[in-house]
Amino acid sequence: MNVPPSDAPFRLEGYRVVVAGGSRGIGRAIALAFARSGAAVSVCARGEAALAEVRDTIHAGGGKAHTQSCDLADPQAISRYIDAAAEALGGIDVLVNNATGYGFAEDDEGWTANFQIDLMAAVRASRHALPHLRQSSRASILHTSSIAALRPRAGGAPYAAIKAALSHYTGSQALALAPDRIRVNAIAPGSISFPDGLWERRRVEEPALHAATLAKIPFGRFGTPEDVAHVALFLASPWAGWITGQTLAVDGGQMLNG
Repeated sequence: MNVPPSDAPFRLEGYRVVVAGGSRGIGRAIALAFARSGAAVSVCARGEAALAEVRDTIHAGGGKAHTQSCDLADPQAISRYIDAAAEALGGIDVLVNNATGYGFAEDDEGWTANFQIDLMAAVRASRHALPHLRQSSRASILHTSSIAALRPRAGGAPYAAIKAALSHYTGSQALALAPDRIRVNAIAPGSISFPDGLWERRRVEEPALHAATLAKIPFGRFGTPEDVAHVALFLASPWAGWITGQTLAVDGGQMLNG
């Protein structure tokens, strides 16, 4: 695929990348970034139309893409998807667990959504991908955590607590898989804005909160999905070959202001 170097800071030809939760926002940007780098990509999500858009965009750029609808709260659906992705790509080198239940409410539904999708979907997808990853000489797993996981917060406790569990799992999983030479890392994005995303909705619905959050970001802007995607490329690349068990904040310095 012919792309400007600025669009593909790393070349990953021959890589086979599975993005669980990649039809919009950060996941979509990660899938497209890997495709631009030369990787073959499989993407799952629930929405067929959004998946088709991702697939068509990758194909239009000359890349290889496989997509499949999958409810990541369903253990059997995850198993079916990972098997189909591995068959379509001819194996798996990189697994990206990106889905979120966005459960912010302090009720059973909020906790359950985050537990099933943010944590257990990552656990289950990793489990089913592991036989394929063990056959790769460049295997890695990437989880999408959040800076919300890094310190206590009054609002959105279910989301923050489960993301903290995912970050802890990242370290434990990295230690367990080190003998297999499978690296495991997590990315903790700060406040990321994209069309119809959480922060775009808050800009309209909660302008005071939006403004207060922006004021805490030293770089003076919200992050973009591409900011996160470029870090995913690095962590999956040979240039990060000595990095495992880490949760890397990608937040424009947002955490520095509390």
